[in-house]
Amino acid sequence: MERICLTEDIPEREARSYETANGDNIFITQRDGCFYAYQNLCPHLQTELEFLENQFLDRDQEFIECSTHGALFLVETGECISGPCQGQSLEKVAIKVHSDGGIYLEN
Repeated sequence: MERICLTEDIPEREARSYETANGDNIFITQRDGCFYAYQNLCPHLQTELEFLENQFLDRDQEFIECSTHGALFLVETGECISGPCQGQSLEKVAIKVHSDGGIYLEN
């Protein structure tokens, strides 16, 4: 399994982007002690979600927000609840948090 980062690298209600060994651009966010990972692509036009580095969440840090068209996604599921891709979802990335504090891609 490929280690992406440590849990301490991702503060509560924030997100960080990473490039995997195979070149995928993903981001990981934390909500209530749980970690969620998605491909960094909006399902609307396949554009990266953030305009500024690691700025994936809306102003209130409640939803993942696409900076291009303002689509809002649920953190826990990646489902778009507002915007041009409503009803579609971000592509989830399977991760596992290990007891060593690492966040790993599941193969």
